[in-house]
Amino acid sequence: MTRLLRNEPQITPELIAAHGLKPDEYQRILDLIGREPTFTELGIFSAMWNEHCSYKSSRIHLRGLPTKAPWVIQGPGENAGVIDIGDGLAVVFKMESHNHPSYIEPYQGATTGVGGILRDVFTMGARPIACLNALSFGDPSHPKTRHLVSGVVAGVGGYGNSFGVPTVGGQMRFHTRYDGNILVNAMAVGLAESDKIFYAAASGVNMPIVYLGSKTGRDGIHGATMASAEFDDASEEKRPTVQVGDPFAEKLLLEACLEIMEADCVIAIQDMGAAGLTCSAVEMGAKGDLGVDLDLDTVPTRETGMSAYEMMLSESQERMLMVLRPEKEQEAEAIFQKWGLDFAVVGYTTPSKRFVVKHGGDVMADLPIKELGDEAPVYDRPHVETPQPAVIHAREIKPPVSITEALVKLIATPELCSKRWVWEQYDHVIGGNTLQRPGGDAAVIRVQEGPKGLALTVDVTPRYCEADPFEGGKQAVAEAWRNITAVGGKPLAITDNLNFGNPERPEIMGQLVGCLKGISEACIALDFPIVSGNVSLYNETNGRGILPTPSIGGVGLLDDFKKSATLTFKAADEAILLIGDTQGWLGQSVYLRDICGREEGAPPPVDLAAEKRNGDVVRGMIKSGTATAVHDISDGGLLVALAEMAMAGGVGAVLDAAPEQTLPHAWWFGEDQARYIVTVPMEHLLTVMSKLKAVEVPCVEIGKTGGRDIIIEGETPVAIDALKAGFESWLPDYMNGKA
Repeated sequence: MTRLLRNEPQITPELIAAHGLKPDEYQRILDLIGREPTFTELGIFSAMWNEHCSYKSSRIHLRGLPTKAPWVIQGPGENAGVIDIGDGLAVVFKMESHNHPSYIEPYQGATTGVGGILRDVFTMGARPIACLNALSFGDPSHPKTRHLVSGVVAGVGGYGNSFGVPTVGGQMRFHTRYDGNILVNAMAVGLAESDKIFYAAASGVNMPIVYLGSKTGRDGIHGATMASAEFDDASEEKRPTVQVGDPFAEKLLLEACLEIMEADCVIAIQDMGAAGLTCSAVEMGAKGDLGVDLDLDTVPTRETGMSAYEMMLSESQERMLMVLRPEKEQEAEAIFQKWGLDFAVVGYTTPSKRFVVKHGGDVMADLPIKELGDEAPVYDRPHVETPQPAVIHAREIKPPVSITEALVKLIATPELCSKRWVWEQYDHVIGGNTLQRPGGDAAVIRVQEGPKGLALTVDVTPRYCEADPFEGGKQAVAEAWRNITAVGGKPLAITDNLNFGNPERPEIMGQLVGCLKGISEACIALDFPIVSGNVSLYNETNGRGILPTPSIGGVGLLDDFKKSATLTFKAADEAILLIGDTQGWLGQSVYLRDICGREEGAPPPVDLAAEKRNGDVVRGMIKSGTATAVHDISDGGLLVALAEMAMAGGVGAVLDAAPEQTLPHAWWFGEDQARYIVTVPMEHLLTVMSKLKAVEVPCVEIGKTGGRDIIIEGETPVAIDALKAGFESWLPDYMNGKA
């Protein structure tokens, strides 16, 4: 093979280390190809073998996840997961992280995170119909936090709004453990015909490989490698590895791709995401057991003098790679020209199973294509189980303030306050199909003209996951299941985004392994398979890791969107029912942390059989029209959930005192799982109670709706307006510099 040696740096141990490759990994490369790699080949191996692309630390543990069900069309391994929702329709969805880029350059990091996940969905032939996100920021008092919140939220909104897809839900949290490493997890959901799904595996020899979309520049080079390393004080210097997004170009790319798919031009298609042209070309060839020859002289570029190395590793946005039906080449090119996008044949499939890259008449890379992916290192890293935390009993916790004083304080904390300031910057109704907006348990989106609807949510409780990864993993899945159930949806499948620190530390690897075991057990018990996902490791700065944060994105189906529930109290004089067993669990609760100043203890255990039983009953009540309002109980416990329902409807509640056998602060603020608040008209109360008793679902009447206050027997009443003032004001005040 001819190698271009001029202008290429010498391969040194320092250069190898700069590419994120360990000495033993470089030796593996030498053994694999039988010679020293070229500089371009070193870059290609660096891109394919980094943590972000190869999953080398997590792959062996991901294999045990439940991924199959009768309604699953495509599980993990493609650009996105696909589930069948009947009537010839499929839902395509996935979640991805853009954590490191968003810390370095929050606006562009967030925009390109949204852009990348949208491409994953429409690459499969689906039209995106909704976006969600999960955002984790540092302590509000940290000097960078406000700047990062502002940039990320603007970036998410700027891309989604311009592209024209509604951002309908998500999560946002603050914790000091994210001070040096924020998390930006983006989820996209699309709709496709179930018999017209497009995949990445190339087929056929000598088929044209076509470059589609925007031109290639120098932005994002080594983006995937940067995302596979922990941060230090010099992380700001990595700004050039952050990509730059153009939502208007992506909207054109969407329409052009869907049009050529409809015209039956496409054999295989792959988004150019992490590691750009390298990863997309290798994956397409390897999945189809074919070789790929690329000629970089034909790649559209927006900068002069780009080297093969730069072109192969660029992560410029809004680009696709496609294997095209040869007879359709002219038709496809005409469609892309109509949309004003680049269309260039940059190579061909071959029978050689080699990945050959040419530039300027020279062969810059000649590598075995299957081994580039299949022979990436797979590590069974040492891991230690997180020590079991102590169970904290309510009697050990002396309440520092009264019940209603605690409620007023909690509802205005960064954890529990309204996130309206965030979601009002997103266009959450574009397309006209958003039926339940952000702020509830789950978003509800109409499917085409109905009657079907989709219930969408993103959930995780990181403090639970750190205290007990197994229970925390179970709880993340169970809460997503509950949130979908609370709006009347049947939970169908999840996508996950597993955010953890440095896997080379056994205690961090133990968190990942423990969370995955919990996630797996919950998915099996709740018949809620995982169809796609992402792993983001090395989320730490100067050796301080984030809280383990396995975000769970859930999708559920409503047969009739008109039979969905909201958390809003609808009218006075309705019975308020508490469904599920209440022990008063305060370990790892928001009350313990924000009122008592103690972040400790075991999180609440998750009884998956109770979750299934209670949730199925609640869904039945919604479908029958018995329930007038439904809300799942999570962060903050029973009284916070009641306050949220009252504030949403402007209707108060008169509540009984806590039962004698339960301490009041534990009753009102404990975070026991598998619980819901449901309101029913008084005339249905006895019937409902008797039915729930017959199926052995715990249920107690705790009061009734009415008035403009929350009144608890034996406590000082608190006005809804006073609660709402604190609830709605903290985040705007903080962003304005007042809080």
